[in-house]
Amino acid sequence: MKNPLVKPLNKESKELKKLIKFYDETLGFCPNSVKTMFIRPEIAYSFIELNKAVMENKGKVSSKLKRMIGFVSSRLTGCNYCQAHTIRAAERYGASDDQLENVWEFRESKNFSEKEKIALEFSIAASSIPNGVDENLSRELRRYWDDGEIVEMLGVISLFGFLNRWNDSMGTRIEEEADKSGKKYIKGWDPKKHKN
Repeated sequence: MKNPLVKPLNKESKELKKLIKFYDETLGFCPNSVKTMFIRPEIAYSFIELNKAVMENKGKVSSKLKRMIGFVSSRLTGCNYCQAHTIRAAERYGASDDQLENVWEFRESKNFSEKEKIALEFSIAASSIPNGVDENLSRELRRYWDDGEIVEMLGVISLFGFLNRWNDSMGTRIEEEADKSGKKYIKGWDPKKHKN
């Protein structure tokens, strides 16, 4: 796409600035996707509340792991915009360079614990069409994670299911900071329709 389906707002109202503040911590900038959602403020507000609830850590699923789960899900569905955002956020929440550069090769990597590996397997299975969550995966998940933690992980996967559809369909333009993270950590980085 030469242009996004719908361009994000370029004027920042007082209300939009409140939403922007939320993203200063996680990404260091407000995503263009939120500025596009804000064309219908109720969608943006609802999304932000869901995002906050999903990313709040109640169990042992770390902020870093949640962002890597989001990356794996986004990589599987092919949304370059979300891949760059999740890899950037994982970096900001403490993922090592080795983890970030090799997250897609997690199965063979010594940089991930067994419980992180099964969480990333869950991300692949739950993001696949048809869905790949089965009895074996359920059994493995329960070896490491409790019900609440599984709910949190599936919350992340589902949140990015929405974002992957939103940003890939919109052709949301990637921000400079996210593009830098994509170049740094994602092999063969090419944001395609998300680049100006």
